[in-house]
Amino acid sequence: MDVILLEKVGRLGTVGDRVTVKSGYGRNYLLPKGKATTATSVNLAAFEARRAELEKAAGERKLYAESRATKLAELVVTIKAKAGDEGKLFGSVGVRDIALAITAAGVEVTKAEVKLPSGALREIGEYNLDVQLHVDVTQTVKVIIESE
Repeated sequence: MDVILLEKVGRLGTVGDRVTVKSGYGRNYLLPKGKATTATSVNLAAFEARRAELEKAAGERKLYAESRATKLAELVVTIKAKAGDEGKLFGSVGVRDIALAITAAGVEVTKAEVKLPSGALREIGEYNLDVQLHVDVTQTVKVIIESE
């Protein structure tokens, strides 16, 4: 399936690129989310008419993400959780808990933006976690998990 990208998609392309993707990925993700349109001659002409406004919107989204990243750079988030004597948590701290703590600290973050490559955190300690605010903007946040 050939599509024209309406915004930058990681590892696929940037605004205006004509790419070939698997049909399911195009139908179920790119088209419904508004990230792409099918590559027909009519859509290609319509895209060329809107190219400047789409590129401007993409630039504004990136600038907004960079401004949020500067706020996150100086942020240290502390989360209190129940833990045993050896420092192991009763349960875990996941992306939802971290996103809520960062949002409470003053920077709006969704749970989809918080990245935990090795899964939920299950021990007390300090962690440097990545928050991906945009395809091109990733910021590291210091998260401290303490015992209640």
